[in-house]
Amino acid sequence: MGPMIVEFGLGTSLRRGDYTQAAERAVRAALWRNSINLAEYMGVAKEDMVIEVRIGCVQPDAVEVDVLAAAFPYGQTSFVVEKGGLDVVRPEGTGNPTVMAQAALIVSVDASERPLEAT
Repeated sequence: MGPMIVEFGLGTSLRRGDYTQAAERAVRAALWRNSINLAEYMGVAKEDMVIEVRIGCVQPDAVEVDVLAAAFPYGQTSFVVEKGGLDVVRPEGTGNPTVMAQAALIVSVDASERPLEAT
């Protein structure tokens, strides 16, 4: 079982400086702007998809992973939150920065038990 699909998303928190919100928006962008129908194609249950979620943002420790996990309707998820993304300081130099986070969803399935189709 190896990676079969990689989906990407970008999320922002424009005013609140909320790293979890930006990361959740990045995850949702990767999920809902793209159609992940790998399970159906491979003949396995959606719940059997293994999804490695990698998040990049300036303050990785500020991301609440349990909030991100709730965004997934199915699949077995794991999370890595690391330094990346971008904080954009406001022109006036005060207040929260605009936070940008990136998400990569690396999707795998174990299709070894899938019966071969007759050709």
